[in-house]
Amino acid sequence: MPELPDVEGFRRTLDEAAGQRIARVAVADPGVLRDVPARRFVRELTGRRLGRPYRHGKWLVAPTGSPEDSEGPHGSGDSDDSSGGPTLLLHFGMTGGLVRADGDEPRHPHDRMVLVLADGSELRYRDQRKLQGLRLGGPETVGRALDGLGPDALDVAAGEFTRALAERRGRVKAVLLDQSAVAGLGNLLADEILWRSHVHPARPAREVAADAGARVHGRMRQVLRSSVRVGRVPDRESWLTGHRDEPDPHCPRCGTPLSSGRVAGRHTVWCPRCQPDSRSEGERG
Repeated sequence: MPELPDVEGFRRTLDEAAGQRIARVAVADPGVLRDVPARRFVRELTGRRLGRPYRHGKWLVAPTGSPEDSEGPHGSGDSDDSSGGPTLLLHFGMTGGLVRADGDEPRHPHDRMVLVLADGSELRYRDQRKLQGLRLGGPETVGRALDGLGPDALDVAAGEFTRALAERRGRVKAVLLDQSAVAGLGNLLADEILWRSHVHPARPAREVAADAGARVHGRMRQVLRSSVRVGRVPDRESWLTGHRDEPDPHCPRCGTPLSSGRVAGRHTVWCPRCQPDSRSEGERG
């Protein structure tokens, strides 16, 4: 599943095309469009120039400008309402991605929407399962998509992060996955962060906030910075992620056989030695 590092990689791909004019729009599968008909989607984007995209959590936001603009909107935070163009919002769900390819390169069967750029290259929104998709509109559309999200996981301060843990009931992994608490984390990141923090994924979030909130925040920043550099959660030998799918996985830190189960409704992997379960029997039930 694309998580914050993947979407940041897609943002860089889109940013490389900033200033390019969209010569043509091809919608191969209207099923990826949300609340916008294919004809309107094509009409409103054709001829526009791509502005500087920004990301919040797992959302990628791409303002557009008029064909006369030498460049699109600038800045990394808010769209420029004076640009005169609609804003394209991309969410990648479980299987989505954004690829820039040469125009003569064969398209993938799951390339659902393609922006053909004036330089001959193409931006291809690729998604197998189509669980999320594309939106198009103005500030209201952007607001509806981003309202209710917590602070971006890459930018949230330690105090704000700890408060988010302290204010929510439930297990710490569930809170990390809750996009209204902190935006951008997914299953791999949550397990990696908690393993590095020596925190059991099923511990109550409020308990973690009281004694380990700053530590979890620090490990989260380390994991995200390393992951963003490569555009994904890396499966390195020294990472939990590098071992979780092995037939007989062992902790890369202490060598203990890894445990697995469902926490917060998701497949979860942890080390029983590095991440001891301090809950009472009642809490475990």
